Amino acid sequence: MRDLLLIGLYALLAGGVVALTGAGVLRLLRGRSITLHIVALLVITVGAVVAGVAAVARAMFLSAHDLQVVLVTVSAAAVVSLAVGTLFGRRLARAATWAANAEAGRRELVAWVSHDLRTPLAGLRAMAEALEDGVVSDPESVKEYHRRIRVEADHMSTLVDDLFELSRINAGALRPTLGAVPLAEIVSDAIATAAPLAASRHISLVAAESGWPVVTASEPELSRVVANLLTNSVRYTPPGGTVRVSAGRDRGDAWLAVADSCGGIPEADLGRVFDVAFRGSAARSPGAGGGLGLAIVRGLMEAQGGGVRVRNVDGGCRFEIRLPAP
Repeated sequence: MRDLLLIGLYALLAGGVVALTGAGVLRLLRGRSITLHIVALLVITVGAVVAGVAAVARAMFLSAHDLQVVLVTVSAAAVVSLAVGTLFGRRLARAATWAANAEAGRRELVAWVSHDLRTPLAGLRAMAEALEDGVVSDPESVKEYHRRIRVEADHMSTLVDDLFELSRINAGALRPTLGAVPLAEIVSDAIATAAPLAASRHISLVAAESGWPVVTASEPELSRVVANLLTNSVRYTPPGGTVRVSAGRDRGDAWLAVADSCGGIPEADLGRVFDVAFRGSAARSPGAGGGLGLAIVRGLMEAQGGGVRVRNVDGGCRFEIRLPAP
């Protein structure tokens, strides 16, 4: 019994020294990545085990050969443990980071939606009270109030529809049915929808008359993507500008591009334009859009097995989507 207690004491002391050293290392690593912390914890834990076994082996006065066998065996097990632990630790770190980012995005989205709903609701209430109290009585003013109420209601309806679509995407509930879709028809319908907004802003919509490929996609989702890209470009293009739509094939894929003359996107913002509630800065000024359109575009494209990217071109920017060709 006494020998067992001594063995336990030796192992405890050796492991304790490694643990205290590791605690100091962890303090120095404060603020570093989660992966680095997980790897450090694994090294400390495995190191404590190896130190304990080595201390006990030496205390037992094993022969040099036996001691070497013990240390090699323990070291091999330590290497395997560290490799497996590091692999799964990195996955855990990525999951933790994703969860933290998702929570931050959720809080930002809730705050943004609360702000964007509060403003039109306050306007609707003020106009309704003015009509109810008879503050506005002449027919022209009453007609204008009714028009503004309808516009605000349409804006809120669009916002709710976008939120519902985004929630389906984020929840993984979107299951598009893929098939052969002619891009010409999708672009034609999208241009017809965006034409009134473009005309009101004196913006030209230009698209090729032929050469449109067929893509493997879901027609409703692809229509939403193209419509969102066109509307986004029209909103951010200054009056008198031009929005061009083009398409083609490249390495077995089909692509469609929407280029505008917005003046370009700041380099620091290029990686964020598809984030939820991001409305841009500088040339792409805040308030010009709802902040969900491009996030929906990215989600819908990924759900269809495609992708979307953006880059600056001369005088503006170019959004490009890619989909498999049938």
